[in-house]
Amino acid sequence: MAKNGSRKSVMRFITYRNAGNSWFVMKICLHFVMSQISKSKYFGPTTRASKRTAKTTTVTPAKKLGVELKENASKTKVPKIKKVSSGTAKTKLKWEPDKWEMQLENIRKMREMKDAPVDTMGCERCTQDGYTEKEKRYHILTSLMLSSQTKDHVTHGAMDKLLNHGLTVDKIVGISDKKLGELIYPVGFWKRKVEYIKKTASILKEHYDCDIPSTVETLVKLPGVGPKMAYLTMTCAWDKVVGIGVDVHVHRISNRLGWVKKKTKEPEQTRQGLEDWLPREYWKEVNWLLVGFGQQVCLPVSPKCEFCLNNQICPASTAKSKKK
Repeated sequence: MAKNGSRKSVMRFITYRNAGNSWFVMKICLHFVMSQISKSKYFGPTTRASKRTAKTTTVTPAKKLGVELKENASKTKVPKIKKVSSGTAKTKLKWEPDKWEMQLENIRKMREMKDAPVDTMGCERCTQDGYTEKEKRYHILTSLMLSSQTKDHVTHGAMDKLLNHGLTVDKIVGISDKKLGELIYPVGFWKRKVEYIKKTASILKEHYDCDIPSTVETLVKLPGVGPKMAYLTMTCAWDKVVGIGVDVHVHRISNRLGWVKKKTKEPEQTRQGLEDWLPREYWKEVNWLLVGFGQQVCLPVSPKCEFCLNNQICPASTAKSKKK
C-alpha cells in the first residue's frame, strides 16, 4: 500500500510539473514524496549487515552485562552450602555435643577438692626423689603397664615395693621373674605383666639407652603397651599432649554424656570420637577430670546422679525426674 501511494505521488509531481505549476508547488510535492518513501517498509535497510547493526543497537547495556555475568558464572565453581533444618544458609564446621561446655565446667567444680584416688596415686605420683629424670620417665611407663585392670591403690602399692627395691632398667633386666612377681603381686594379670615388664626393660636397654620411647608409634610397639598407656606416657612423662588417654572411666562417661557422635564399644573408638571435636587445649585435663569423676560420682554401677551437677543436662541421668 505504501509503495502504491509513493508511485501515485510521483505521478502527481510529474503532472504538476508538466502543467506548468509554480516551483513552490513542486517543492511541496517533492517534500511529500520523500516523507512517504522514508515511512515505507520497502525502502528501509535491507542488507544483512544493516540488520545486524540494527539488532546490536537494540541490545541494552543491562542485557550485555547479564550475558557476561552468566558466562562468568558458568566458568566459576561456586561452593555448595550445606542446608540445615532451619532453612538458613549456615555451615557447621564439625559436630559437637550439646551443652558440653556447661557439663565440663560442672565436672571441674565437682573435682575441685582433688580427693579422688587418681589425685594421690596416679601414674605421675608413682615415683620417688633420688631418681634421674630418665628413670622417672621409666617409672611412669611401668606404673601404667601395671595399672591395666587394676585399682589405683593396688598399682600404687606395687610401685612402692618396686621403688624400694630399686626401679631402674638395669635392675629389672637382672631381676628374676619370681622376684618381680612377688613385688608386683596382686595387680591384675600379674604373671603376664612380669613377662611384659622384663621384655620391655631389655628393649629399652638395647635400643633406647635405658630411656623410654618418645613417640606414640614407638611406645605401642613395646610389649603390653596400648594406645591409652602411650598417650598418657607422652603427656605425663614427656609433657607432650598428642592425644587423649582414654581408660574405662573416660570411655564410660563420654558415652553417658553424649560426647561421642555415636555410641562406642572400645576406648580407642572413644578417643577418636573425642579428638574429632574437643578443642585441643582440653586434651590434657580431660583424662584427669573424668577419671576422678568416674571414681567418685559417675560410677560404673549405680552412679550417684542425685549428687551430680549435670543431672539435669546429662542424657543418662536417673535424677531428671526429681527436678523441682
